[in-house]
Amino acid sequence: MEINVNDANFEVEVLQSEVPVLVDFWAPWCGPCNLVAPVVEQIAAENAGKLKVCKINVDEAHGIAAKYGIMGIPTLMVFKNGEAVDQQVGVVPAEALMAKITPHL
Repeated sequence: MEINVNDANFEVEVLQSEVPVLVDFWAPWCGPCNLVAPVVEQIAAENAGKLKVCKINVDEAHGIAAKYGIMGIPTLMVFKNGEAVDQQVGVVPAEALMAKITPHL
């Protein structure tokens, strides 16, 4: 299950999470974002309980995107213990994305 995150709930859902969080920075008009969405959904389903997956629409959460230096989307960022620990910019296969996530689980 993916959680839609914005400025109001980012701290609770991402920074205070007890499990690692994959954050998908995206926008509805972004073609590559729509290509990577099924990969993110698959990872969310396969890692339920040990990984939280959140989506942040950069058009609606400018502050968060700016804080983390999001220059291109999709950007997939891994957070653990309130810190950004890894990221992937652009479309990648599920295996490549899991290779970035697995060390933090």
